[in-house]
Amino acid sequence: MNVPGDAAMLEDDVMPRVDQQLCFALYSTLHAAHKVYAPLLAAIGLTYPQYLVMLVLWEADDVTVKAIGERLHLDSGTLTPLLKRLEASGLLARARDPKDERQVRIKLTDKGRDMRRQARPIPEQLARAMGRSPDDLKAVRKELRRIRNALLGKRDKPEKPEKADRPDKATQRIGSF
Repeated sequence: MNVPGDAAMLEDDVMPRVDQQLCFALYSTLHAAHKVYAPLLAAIGLTYPQYLVMLVLWEADDVTVKAIGERLHLDSGTLTPLLKRLEASGLLARARDPKDERQVRIKLTDKGRDMRRQARPIPEQLARAMGRSPDDLKAVRKELRRIRNALLGKRDKPEKPEKADRPDKATQRIGSF
């Protein structure tokens, strides 16, 4: 006879331990990555979500809020306060699109463009902290994208090739994190 709390529970009633849960593996890994990122980003005056916005803008300046939100999987309610803080820091400017007043365009300021040089070593520093090879990290990133897209009900798009013709750039060798 089984009693509540008895160790002899039916196998169907046993819940996997927390360290056997995929959700915990993802959560605890992200938490550890944020711990590494925090001092690196604090040194240049950014939070992690602000860093993500800046990465998008360093790739393509003068984009809409909607485009940034789509790239980062963020809604405007989350993105707008981030953009306002970055604007208050003098890193970007927000302006209505003259062709469509409903759209807000985001442009880097000179200070925002200059910050890119300060941020350039961050991906390599994170990769070093992970102690993994660039090829291994690329495979992990690819698999995480597949998982994310499946969870969002999106088809996988082929990954854009990395620019191998610029081997002096750490971000081209190891990718972004």
